[in-house]
Amino acid sequence: MDIRVGNGFDVHRLVEERELWLGGVKVPYHMGLLGHSDADVALHALSDALLGAAAMRDIGYHFPDTDEAYRGADSRVLLRRVRELLAEAGYKVGNVDLTIMAQAPKLLDYIPVMTERIAADLEVDVSAVSVKATTTERLGFTGRGEGIAAMATALIYR
Repeated sequence: MDIRVGNGFDVHRLVEERELWLGGVKVPYHMGLLGHSDADVALHALSDALLGAAAMRDIGYHFPDTDEAYRGADSRVLLRRVRELLAEAGYKVGNVDLTIMAQAPKLLDYIPVMTERIAADLEVDVSAVSVKATTTERLGFTGRGEGIAAMATALIYR
């Protein structure tokens, strides 16, 4: 069996007058993430981990921010397209592990829905999806509330 592992990391700045989308869930907050798409930092890191595992470059390559077709794009749609690209190359998703780094808002109540949506988009059981959130103890740009970061690891297999 061909087993591969990939890592992904993404960061977006928090700004006024944007919705906050994390893990495919709209999270009520007075700020949102700045980006060409919906700026879902969690799904972007996850997409990069999956693409990286297959050595298929990154989401910026497949969905460039210079392409108006992706302005305001739903990152769940992009994640499903990443799964399709993997399937076309003969890969299936084994499991994924995602960590969201944000001082605020608190995400505990949203994690079960994030897990369910990611599992549905990747066509895996919810037991194959781990979503966690952590603060950075008020350190760095995430700790100061300037942005949110996410990192992900994905296992795929042929």
